[in-house]
This record gives sequence, structure tokens and C-alpha cells, in this order.
Amino acid sequence: MKILVIEDNEQVAGFLRKGLAEMGHVVDCADNGRDGMFFAASEAYDAIVLDRMLPGGIDGLGIVSALRATGNKVPVLILSALGEVDERIRGLKAGGDDYVVKPFALGEVLARLDALARRSGESFVETVLKVGDLCVDLLSRKVTRAGRSISLKPREFKLLEYLMRHAGQVVTRTMLLENIWEYHFDPQTNVIDVHVSKLRQKIDTGFDKSLLLTVRNSGYMLTAQG
Repeated sequence: MKILVIEDNEQVAGFLRKGLAEMGHVVDCADNGRDGMFFAASEAYDAIVLDRMLPGGIDGLGIVSALRATGNKVPVLILSALGEVDERIRGLKAGGDDYVVKPFALGEVLARLDALARRSGESFVETVLKVGDLCVDLLSRKVTRAGRSISLKPREFKLLEYLMRHAGQVVTRTMLLENIWEYHFDPQTNVIDVHVSKLRQKIDTGFDKSLLLTVRNSGYMLTAQG
């Protein structure tokens, strides 16, 4: 599942990112309302975890109200320290699907996201990813291209899964550092280049079309379009 977390508290956002990623989800984060609104409106997410009080000119209720006004029905779980009944009602009336009061337990957030999935009749469990003739089975951890088996190391598998979940999009160095290596700063090493190079050799060598592309001055993109 692809989840957007909009939360300005770095510690809370990191806790959510780590916990959701450990459950196999791909997580994008925004720490202010402006960026959160941009991500929510321009990307397709399976769910949004949204803080009420945000910097950046638009708060959580403003974001969910704007999404609903444009017909965006993505499930939204509101997180807030504002736990009074009237505040919870405001959040739900604005378009939130559920409301969790801070401090919260990660297990409760996960359970409520699952409940939202069942309520919408959609499954958050995605077990097979495909880009062109490249296929990743998340359950068996098997990778094949055009029926040919490809052996990947754990970090390479995680890198490929992230790229496949963002297929057709530019994935920046910062995104990879935060989501694959869990660095929230640039260590100024070539670790990303080395892993991407090794992954490219494994999934592209011997095939007519390259799927893993370098986007100059931006990052990388996995695409079947060439």
C-alpha cells in the first residue's frame, strides 16, 4: 500500500514511516500543509494519515476538505492532539474517514487503516508488482523478467520494490536515502549509485530494453516506456 503521512512533528513522522514500512508499505512524508496538499493532489495514494495542525498555510482540515471538493475519495485517517468530541466531529464532517487522538499506538493506526480498507471494499494487500515484463512476487520474494529468474540481495530487493511502487515517476536521491537506508541526511557517499548500478545489471543486462533509467540531475526512474 502507498501511504502519505502529513505530519510536522519529525519524531511522530519518523515513527509512522518506520512502522508502516516494516509492514511492507511505501510511505511518503510531508511536514507542512502546502507540500502535503501538493503530494495528495498529484499522486495516487491508498490512504493518507493526516495531522490536524500544520504549518504551511493550510491545515489538516483544509487539506481533506479540498480533496473531497475535487472528488478525491482516498481514505483519510486524521491524527490530532485535539481530542474533544466537538473537534473529532469537525474532523469527520470535513471529510475525514476516521480520527485518532494523540498520543496513539501504532497498532491502532494500522488496525484503523485496515478497517478503512475493508469499509471501502478495497484490499491494501498487494502481493505482485509488475513493470513491463519485470515481475516481483512480494510473498515468495521472487523476481523474474520475461520468465527468467533474477537473484537479488535483501537491499537490492527493497530498492527494486520501492522503484516499482513509484514506476513512471522520478525517484530522487533523498527519497531513496530516507526510504531504503533510513537516512534523513545525505552521508555524501556513493552507496546509492553502487546499489542502483548492481540492480540495473541484474534486471536489464541481456534484455533489449532498459527499464531502470537515470534521470540527469534528478534521480532514477523505473519504466517500461523506455
